[in-house]
Amino acid sequence: MTRAVAVSLWFGITLAAVSRGQDPAILTPPRAGFSFPQRQTLTYSVDWRVFPAGTATVHFEAAGDRERIIASADTGGAINLIFHVADNFQSDFDLAKGCTYDFDKQTVEGRRQFNSTLHIDYAGSKSILDEKNMVSGQAKHAESPVRGCETDLLTGVFYPGSQQLVVGNSFVIPVADAQRTVMVTMKVEGREEIKTPLGTYKTIRVQPTADAGVVKNRGNIWIWYTDDDRHLPVQMRARLFWGTITFRLTGNENK
Repeated sequence: MTRAVAVSLWFGITLAAVSRGQDPAILTPPRAGFSFPQRQTLTYSVDWRVFPAGTATVHFEAAGDRERIIASADTGGAINLIFHVADNFQSDFDLAKGCTYDFDKQTVEGRRQFNSTLHIDYAGSKSILDEKNMVSGQAKHAESPVRGCETDLLTGVFYPGSQQLVVGNSFVIPVADAQRTVMVTMKVEGREEIKTPLGTYKTIRVQPTADAGVVKNRGNIWIWYTDDDRHLPVQMRARLFWGTITFRLTGNENK
């Protein structure tokens, strides 16, 4: 259950918009006037069915012409006794174009412990993956071709906020997923009022799908963005064969 929390939601919901006629294998830049959050920390509660499962935090900070997102996901309560998870992720991407340059993750999920780094070399048209199993010590190095600007599995959760979300439209983005590029399609389904511990929000509900990668065969996934210029994700949900996982925004601090 807990691995699917980290994979299906934080990394599986990777969405953004491309304009009609544009090559869907190349990421669309953020819309004019949009600014990604800076010095902002979002906190989400995570529930499995009706049980509290853990907490996830996401911090944004600017680094010159790039944005950095630092995220963590930790189990809590009774779930933590059954299957302990302590995952950490970091993504660096270009503020103007949205292109990801680096995506790092350290995962502790039960007995499974991995560290990996993914670097995208646009000048060399390739992505470079280095991964190490911290239990066995086994290491892997792999290189894969890339056609152009891509997002990653963490930034892809928040990147849609930089695009126009028009109800009834569908959008596609290329996502760097380990040793391949996965095309993720998002359908903007409608508007909905959502209640969270922070209050009630008017939102736009979207659903991602893909024919490969972490989104495929993960059940149904939705994400709710605020219906304003920020397009802040206030709720995420995955309905899977073993139950439903829901992320709800519980904290939003500027620090």
